[in-house]
Amino acid sequence: MALKQHIDERIRFDQQVDNSRSYVLPFVEQTKALSSGVNVMEIGCGEGGVLLPFAEKGCYCVGVDLNPLRIDLANDFLATEIGRGRMQFVYKNVYDKDFLEKFRGFFDLIILKDAIEHIPDQEQFIPYLKNFLREGGQIFFGFPPWYMPFGGHQQVCRNKLASVLPYYHILPKALYKGILKIFGESKPVIDELLEIKDTQITIERFEKIVEESELRVLSKQHFLINPIYKYKFGLQPRKQIGIISALPYLRNFLTTCVYYTVG
Repeated sequence: MALKQHIDERIRFDQQVDNSRSYVLPFVEQTKALSSGVNVMEIGCGEGGVLLPFAEKGCYCVGVDLNPLRIDLANDFLATEIGRGRMQFVYKNVYDKDFLEKFRGFFDLIILKDAIEHIPDQEQFIPYLKNFLREGGQIFFGFPPWYMPFGGHQQVCRNKLASVLPYYHILPKALYKGILKIFGESKPVIDELLEIKDTQITIERFEKIVEESELRVLSKQHFLINPIYKYKFGLQPRKQIGIISALPYLRNFLTTCVYYTVG
């Protein structure tokens, strides 16, 4: 059974705002001062809720998404901030030449919250982001490692058992697809989940890409319980214990979310 935030855009927006204000923004502020004059871009912005706390700090915010319906919702939900000249939302691919020309070297901070695991060719994409950064700019990544219990995003399933069953997303693709069909999931849901399987990312691969992109990790936090689970499941966020965070590979199975800033 899909969670309420998967079918109610206003609930999803409000949760984005609260999660950003309580967890994302304070994490970013560990390495980046936020105030007027700071330009922020979120890629995969959805309804725009993650950006609102940054606009409230005085930042100029640009949200980009490939879903025009979600851009329309962002323009609706954040009409006041847009009218004040603090935000804009764009239905665009960041690889488009005109977008790159307009925003090359423009941003002090780029945000990818629950986005990088949906993006193909991460080895190409992550270094490409440097084109948009000012000198001293940073990138925030927040994502669920692939091998964590729900790393396949199966919580979007309509079937209740399919949505709460852990780890089956790591089965071979054909078997995984077959199980989703048995659960009665629709073709759009199955296609979305298989796309995520194709773009899966682990902690180790992410850190390797960052290093090969000539970026360095400025700050990181691994979570045993993802902060967003407060809204999804009523669970209080909990940081991962140090000994688990330090164990390569195993940590992916026991860590439900990671935050990184790189620059």
